[in-house]
Amino acid sequence: MVGVLALAGVIAVGVTHLGFLRSGHRTSFVAWTLIAWTVFVIAVVALRFVPARLVTIIVLAGALVVGIAAMAGPPNTSTDSARYSWDGIVQHAGVSPYAHTPQSEALAHLRPDWLFPDKVDGTCENLKPRLHGLGDGADGHCVAINRVDVPTIYPPFAEMWFALVRSAVPVTAQYWPFQLAGLVVSLGITVGLLLVLRRTGRPLWWAAIWAWSPLVAAEAVTNSHVDVVGAALATGGAVLVAFGRPIWGGIMLGAATCTKLIPAIVYPALLGRLRAWWSIPVGIAVFGLLYVPYVASTGTKVLGYLPGYLTEEGYEDGSRFALVSLVVPGDAGTVVVGLAVLVAAVLAWRLSDPSRPWSGEVLMIGVTFLAVTPRYPWYALLLIPFVALSGRWEWSALALAIAVRGEWPNVDAYRWWLGGAVLVIVVVTLIRTERSDWVRWRDRLLPGRDRRLHVSSLP
Repeated sequence: MVGVLALAGVIAVGVTHLGFLRSGHRTSFVAWTLIAWTVFVIAVVALRFVPARLVTIIVLAGALVVGIAAMAGPPNTSTDSARYSWDGIVQHAGVSPYAHTPQSEALAHLRPDWLFPDKVDGTCENLKPRLHGLGDGADGHCVAINRVDVPTIYPPFAEMWFALVRSAVPVTAQYWPFQLAGLVVSLGITVGLLLVLRRTGRPLWWAAIWAWSPLVAAEAVTNSHVDVVGAALATGGAVLVAFGRPIWGGIMLGAATCTKLIPAIVYPALLGRLRAWWSIPVGIAVFGLLYVPYVASTGTKVLGYLPGYLTEEGYEDGSRFALVSLVVPGDAGTVVVGLAVLVAAVLAWRLSDPSRPWSGEVLMIGVTFLAVTPRYPWYALLLIPFVALSGRWEWSALALAIAVRGEWPNVDAYRWWLGGAVLVIVVVTLIRTERSDWVRWRDRLLPGRDRRLHVSSLP
């Protein structure tokens, strides 16, 4: 517990006092991240030596302490939760978040002062230490919302979440509602992991991989990213499908995909049993139904800024892919990334244990991230629960690399971090893999007659 308290202290200091968490202090941010992760690793390793009867309460208490520490200050590396708040406020006024941009004069009467403060001496600069991330807005106001001149990008279930969180607080409530909601969801994932680990007979201390993670504290709580909702739904859906409940699992997976599209990559590792395939049509149906009320009110505008975002982020021309672009630059890189993700999907489908597909999920999500190389650390929230369930701790190195990339724009440095993560993953995987595992994987990839023909054709 001493390690957890130390971790909470590091996080609280980082959230409240360290100016280097602001843009322009990249090296110090990396140093702070590495310190937090070092304390985290020490705390988790120490937990392994705690009597089993105490692990559950220590994991939960630690998750609560770390989460509260993460609420000690406002968002510090992202302004996304300002957009969440605005979308929630707009919906409570009976307006579709896809219909107007935050700059629209039609919504000027809805603007709260904390999102649209008045300029000081004709500029927003004097407000930046108090409200990080302000930009110039309309009518002499500053704006705390990013991409203020485009409609929202988020899918319908995310918008429902924004409306739900904002429904319980006044318009004047600033960032803490989403931070508290993120903490509640994060604690829910911790409880779920403990239950699944207990049911599958694995050590409960693995839940601390999620519960005490600095990345979870920063991105699920401090910066309040909606990805934590997608991770919760995706993990819950995968567990339900694996435990023989494909309909309920499909419902959760459909909602997860309608929160952020990326959780759709959870599906392939779940399809080792015929019955599990029911989760696909159910998920598609839920995905479509969640769009209905927004399509009815806004029409095709429900796509929001998504097409523009994909172009802006370099997904269309291949410039985003930090590793693939080293070998195959340009549009051809997009094709290579697509093929890599497809191969990972086939391997996850064929090699996963249908009753415990967690390693397959880690493979699928991890390879996708290595191929796509996201620059936003909150994407890694989807990976961490499956690392905890599978025990494949080596893939946490990828989460760390993505976390560092969040405030380190140098692509070459990111490639080195990713290269280090790949080295850790490959070395640990080779060490832990026995000959029997290779034989089992071969049998799953080449089952029955196909395998016999393959064997008989060898010299």
